Amino acid sequence: MSTIEKSVQVGVPISTAYDQWTQFESFPQFMEGVESVRQLDDKHLHWKAEIGGVTREWDAEIVDQVPDDRITWRAIEGATNKGTVSFTEDPMNKSTKVTLHLEYEPEGAVEKTGDVLKIVDMRAKGDLERFKDFIEHRGTETGAWRGEVKPTGEVRE
Repeated sequence: MSTIEKSVQVGVPISTAYDQWTQFESFPQFMEGVESVRQLDDKHLHWKAEIGGVTREWDAEIVDQVPDDRITWRAIEGATNKGTVSFTEDPMNKSTKVTLHLEYEPEGAVEKTGDVLKIVDMRAKGDLERFKDFIEHRGTETGAWRGEVKPTGEVRE
């Protein structure tokens, strides 16, 4: 299992950064290689992405989500991955630190070679920088979901 942790400081309030991140179907606008993300319900997503020249699809489940704090997920089918994106407010600078912690299992020779060459690491860094540009240029989120997903599986809207 490989692990990546990357952060970016975005010049928007924490609620704006968090609310935009809950708009999973907008991810292809700033995540390289992500072709589509379909939100199936409050806890489930279907991803389609190009990884190392190969198209992969997988389903993910949100296992913990707290507004303005964190979103944690795990793959339940397809590409093995799990992680957390967390949000930390910096009231002095009126900005938000967005931190991505990702664990994944490269599949096949191409992905394992890409892992050694830190391709996913660079892609994650680029995705966060593109998220920063996306939200700062918009100045506002494209939507929001302020519900919670508890580790027990309970959803509170």
